[in-house]
Parts: sequence; C-alpha cells; structure tokens
Amino acid sequence: MDQLIPFQTIFFPTDGRPPSVVQLMTSPTQYGPHGGPRMPHPEAHMDFIAEATGLGKPWKYFIVDSLDGMSKKFAHPYIVYYPTVSRDGMPFPINKSIKDIQGSDYNEKYAWRGNIIIGKFRDHDRPFESLMDASIADFAILKNFIRNRARGSQS
Repeated sequence: MDQLIPFQTIFFPTDGRPPSVVQLMTSPTQYGPHGGPRMPHPEAHMDFIAEATGLGKPWKYFIVDSLDGMSKKFAHPYIVYYPTVSRDGMPFPINKSIKDIQGSDYNEKYAWRGNIIIGKFRDHDRPFESLMDASIADFAILKNFIRNRARGSQS
C-alpha cells in the first residue's frame, strides 16, 4: 500500500530556536506494486511559504556531498531544502539559527533565509528514492558545512 513515509531530518528554524530533528513526510510520485521515487514535503516545516501550483514548488534543494578540503564524497550525502516563494511575495526572514552558527563569519549578503530542512540519503544518483533518517549526530558535519558557507551563496 502506497502511503506517506516519514524520514528524520534536521530542522534549522528561522526564529533562533536550536536546531532539532523533525519528520519529513514523503509521498509516492507514482503508484503501483514496485513503488518508485518519492516526493518530499519540506513545505510542511516552512513558515510563510506559498502554496504549490502548476508552475512548480515554492522550495528548492541542493546536494551536499562533501565538505571543503575533502578528497572523497560522503557515503551518505545531505540534501538541503530551502524556501523560494513566500505567500506575500516578501523575502523570507534571515535564519537566526544559521546566523548564530556562522558567528563572526556571518555576511548578510549571503544570509540563509527561512526555515531550512536538511535530510540524508544513500544513493548519489537517486536522492529522493534513497532518503534515510538523519540524526542529531549529523549536526556536527552540518554545522561545519554551514559555517564554511557564511561567505558564499546557498546553492
């Protein structure tokens, strides 16, 4: 039976609360006995996000498969979901949780905005089909990634 399946992800709230583990629900993109890719629903954790329309999703993602200076890719890369279209057309608020992690390296020009959700997956070629549970143990790696992205863009 096809159904919503949750995966644990790390949630970085915009309001400055500490990051926490939340469930990211996924739904099947095709129905049948063999399953297939799943659609994640990070919008459930994104405040002020526009409703999805026929024009596309109001969020985007990018893959983190290594940290600066690494010669090998992660065995289990991360996927970062971020909001792109707000309900009222205004910019999303600066993410205070991430700003705090970046500390003195924070640069408003490259500020992360809105609630950020970071998941984990197994297969580099099929991130939506191979999602797996992340845990707070992944936080140290993600904190390193976020800190090093203080001077660059999100995507």
